[in-house]
Amino acid sequence: MAVQFDGGVVVGADSRTTTGSYIANRVTDKLTQIHDTIFCCRSGSAADTQALADIVQYHMQLYAVQHDEQPPVKVAASLFQELCYSNKDALMAGIIVAGVDPVYGPSVYNIPLGGSLHREEFAIGGSGSAYIYGYCDDYFKPNMNRSECVDFVKNAVSLAMLRDGSSGGVIRLAVITPDSVERIFVPGNELPKHYEG
Repeated sequence: MAVQFDGGVVVGADSRTTTGSYIANRVTDKLTQIHDTIFCCRSGSAADTQALADIVQYHMQLYAVQHDEQPPVKVAASLFQELCYSNKDALMAGIIVAGVDPVYGPSVYNIPLGGSLHREEFAIGGSGSAYIYGYCDDYFKPNMNRSECVDFVKNAVSLAMLRDGSSGGVIRLAVITPDSVERIFVPGNELPKHYEG
């Protein structure tokens, strides 16, 4: 998931990769840095989303060199959308693109299966997202500060991990501001508790 706040964005994801009911990797990093202050969250087929992220990353580096400026998040999101839509019958990829740029500031874009593009204040995706729509709709409020966004993402992702068998492991977050990217790691034994037990 990704959430926009006044000075940047927070992206977060669990770390479980499955092959059917078999857990192939329990500590995957599903957050991929596309450019200095642009990240994507990947869900669906790991092979598909890694290939897409590599392609967009290459084009964003090219954009930065050719235009001598940082690429807008919207450009990265539009490229992901074009690739996902034009290959919708061959790919299983849900992508959330989030970051900060000098033109549009902080922004979050959701590209679900099928390749549509939606700019949102927060976006959720992946198999675990089905379990947390109610939580997110209830607890999200516009203009949250940085620490409120970090807590919101930690709580939402841990709830998804609690209910969804294909989600689990640890939580990885990135807090992206115009001049920095801070990575946060939450181990499995330090996940937020949502009940006493």
